[in-house]
Amino acid sequence: MKSAYQIIQKPVITEKGLGIKETQNTLVFQVAPKATKTEIKQAVQSIFKVKVDSVRTANYPGKERRRGKFTGYRPDWKKAYVRLKSGEKMPEYAQNL
Repeated sequence: MKSAYQIIQKPVITEKGLGIKETQNTLVFQVAPKATKTEIKQAVQSIFKVKVDSVRTANYPGKERRRGKFTGYRPDWKKAYVRLKSGEKMPEYAQNL
């Protein structure tokens, strides 16, 4: 089984992600592509010491990128929307933006 830090790769810090964080009590992370919702839930609970209400995931295919005449693809990745239970303190990972 993977560790919590292998499942949760990094937070997704975008304008939409920060808006969801403030209004809907939801965190957004880039996670391992083969991670399940229960693994993501357990990883967030162990890293941030909070209680998770629900997890939604979305798979994104890699885009084609070019460097001159050479083409390639970015890797596929997975995004997880983690909703915290009401009354939980929101962890601060996007400070000083």
